[in-house]
Amino acid sequence: MSGKSNHVYDENDIVLLKGLEGVKKRPAMYIGSTNSMGLHHLVWEIVDNAVDEALSGFGKNISVTIYKDGSLSVQDEGRGIPTGINNATGKSALELVFTELHAGGKFSDKAYTTSAGLHGVGASVTNALSEWLECNVFRDGEIHHIKFANGGKIIEPLTVIGKTNRHGTYVRFKPDANVFSTVEFKWDTIYNRLQESAFLLKGVHYFLKDERTGDSVEFHYENGLQEYVATLNANKKSLSPVISFEDLNAHIKTEVAFQYCLEDYGETIYSYVNNVRTRDGGTHETGFRMGITRAVNDFATENNLLKKGVKLEGSDIREGLTAIISLKIPEDSLEFEGQTKGKLGTPEATPLVNNFIYTQFTYYLNENKEFALNLVKKCIDAQNARVAARKAKEDARNTNKKIKNEVILSGKLTPPQSKDYAKNELFIVEGDSAGGTARTGRDRMYQGILPLRGKPLNTDNVTLDRMLKNEEFATLINTIGAGYGANFDPEDAHYGKIIIMTDADTDGAHIQTLLLTFFYHYMRGLITSGKVYIAVPPLYRVYKYKDKKEIFEYAWDDEGLEKAKAKIGQGYLISRYKGLGEMSSEQLWETTMNPRTRLLIQVNIDDPLLVEYRVGVLMGNDTALRKKWVEENVDFSTNDDFMKEVKR
Repeated sequence: MSGKSNHVYDENDIVLLKGLEGVKKRPAMYIGSTNSMGLHHLVWEIVDNAVDEALSGFGKNISVTIYKDGSLSVQDEGRGIPTGINNATGKSALELVFTELHAGGKFSDKAYTTSAGLHGVGASVTNALSEWLECNVFRDGEIHHIKFANGGKIIEPLTVIGKTNRHGTYVRFKPDANVFSTVEFKWDTIYNRLQESAFLLKGVHYFLKDERTGDSVEFHYENGLQEYVATLNANKKSLSPVISFEDLNAHIKTEVAFQYCLEDYGETIYSYVNNVRTRDGGTHETGFRMGITRAVNDFATENNLLKKGVKLEGSDIREGLTAIISLKIPEDSLEFEGQTKGKLGTPEATPLVNNFIYTQFTYYLNENKEFALNLVKKCIDAQNARVAARKAKEDARNTNKKIKNEVILSGKLTPPQSKDYAKNELFIVEGDSAGGTARTGRDRMYQGILPLRGKPLNTDNVTLDRMLKNEEFATLINTIGAGYGANFDPEDAHYGKIIIMTDADTDGAHIQTLLLTFFYHYMRGLITSGKVYIAVPPLYRVYKYKDKKEIFEYAWDDEGLEKAKAKIGQGYLISRYKGLGEMSSEQLWETTMNPRTRLLIQVNIDDPLLVEYRVGVLMGNDTALRKKWVEENVDFSTNDDFMKEVKR
């Protein structure tokens, strides 16, 4: 069967989608997805417009309100979207902003010198994917009102509805339930995004109110990035106060804040350009790393703290460092690499940030000698540990392979046959029973199995030495083969995917959390490089026998169960899987391990504030704080439903 159509493909098959039709036809092209992440993208597009006004110096208050009817509003105190008639189109500027994809003041350097939203599609995309959207503009002493419905059609034309002495824009919209898999706004998600923005725009007040619950909060940080770093490191023992430098007079405005922490062996650097997170770094991060490395090495050399001819490597100097870098770059100098705004490409940012940090930090080190000496000592300790780890790695390679496996891996690991590390997958499995099933059902060429015996150690509140003495983690470190802490390099990993595969119950969830805490503290590069996953085994198997043959369907949730029951038809039977060990090797393979049919959740760090908060609360030593969070956010009323949406 060829699958070919007999239809003649000609010029009449070329379809022009006008206005917002393209957005409604392919929403994921514009907002990434139609799940919760895409839903909240609608919010960010409107919030970014308010932020642009604040960035340009107009308005100090931004308010977000979630309503009981499922709608959300954003209000700013900026100049207000222009409402006059645009000469080129004969339509009001306000209508163009909400109905045309590439319409807005961000394409002109006259309206905005710097801008958070750069694609010019934001407000119109939100309008296109909403059941309705209304906008009030407070401008020139008048209140201007317009309302859209059904994906951007005007139902209330632009009208002046009153007088005012205010200025700014108010937008309220209700997402289209026919577009999104969920239309429930999450307090947690919006809370952390606004808090992050408040840290970056010091002096601006952000207000969040949820009329569904009565919750409200205000974010306002006069010290900006300093308070951002302090919040990230709230549960850590620091070597220094938060250090901050800023240069707001240059063509490219630069702000940085950083702090060194003890007993922290990784580096945490978050960078922003025009209030937008640059997740993949770029030229500004390169400049920061170069500047801080030069400053510490020069101080150590000038004070005879290093052996002759020895230099500290950048990784030695950045061990235990938490840093925030924020640049404001004018449109005419702004360059990004690739299709997204994830990596800054502006060449001049590297020497500018490099020289700025070098000058400022050199002065700081010379003015704070006690801190500087302690920092250099910490860096030398990191260097010695790195050299020792490298030697141990080389020694291990020269050790007889049979002895190495017996001593280090304790016979637990069932390795894959392939040496193509990028294709290899390591399944970390709960218990020997499930481990045995996984070994039988796996793809022997590319899949390795590492069963855990009992629950792993909580690495959030133990020393490095104790972690290394733990058999489970010692085995895991040697199995992955890429080091740990500051010496961890994801490029050396023997596996392209690390997959946590546990039972779908509270114990399984706890094991996942303990392992993720370990990866976060000691192998964060695995997470940031997208190599850590959680396997999602099915909860149900619906089956019956027909004509002496078994027909069956799997279901991963209660909604899927109803669909599976309907598909199998009357006379069905249900198996409820309470553990991986209850599956046969064939069932485990076809539902959870087969790359063509399985469901995996990729672990990433979208929100650094939320990650630090959750790790600190759930895994830290403050049992009262953890109990309070659990009582407020976890619903134990349904036995099988242990993963609930949370507020914070």
